[in-house]
Amino acid sequence: MSGELSVEARRALEAILFLSDEPISSTMLSQAVESPRRDVEAALRALEATYQERRAGIVLREVAGGWRLLTHPETAPYVEGFVLSSRHARLTRASLETLAIVAYKQPVTRHQISGIRGVNSEGVLRALFDRGLVEEVGRDDGPGRAILYGTTAEFLERLGLSSLSDLPPMAPLLEDAEAERTPASPD
Repeated sequence: MSGELSVEARRALEAILFLSDEPISSTMLSQAVESPRRDVEAALRALEATYQERRAGIVLREVAGGWRLLTHPETAPYVEGFVLSSRHARLTRASLETLAIVAYKQPVTRHQISGIRGVNSEGVLRALFDRGLVEEVGRDDGPGRAILYGTTAEFLERLGLSSLSDLPPMAPLLEDAEAERTPASPD
């Protein structure tokens, strides 16, 4: 029989989410608080709504296959000012380009990335790997069996995406880039 979670179980859910540094699935949370998953999911939705109604500095989001407490997007300027670690430093243009190629073309080899960018991308790829945004996802079947790269759950989490299917379609982005390069014709 299912029902509403006890105050103790709801409090435990919030504490576990607060301590976690990665998204936690509703199945794992239901095991942790020894309650039916359906009840845990209802409690998570209620907690999500409570933060929203309170206009709290934190939000509860379902990202990368699990639930995670995050800072509210409107607090970004304050949080960015406070957090000065290299792990959260802004990505360079080269890093953003490389990350976009991996995200949209994965699985992709280092050689393919360098071919698209037109420059050697080994160092940039290594930096993204060290930051946990890309990972090795296999080996190419071709000669040399090159390493294939893809994005990580950390990538999804940092972008607030549930899955890669949530990435914006590339066609409008390409049209905007082409429009910026093409000078307007005088009428």
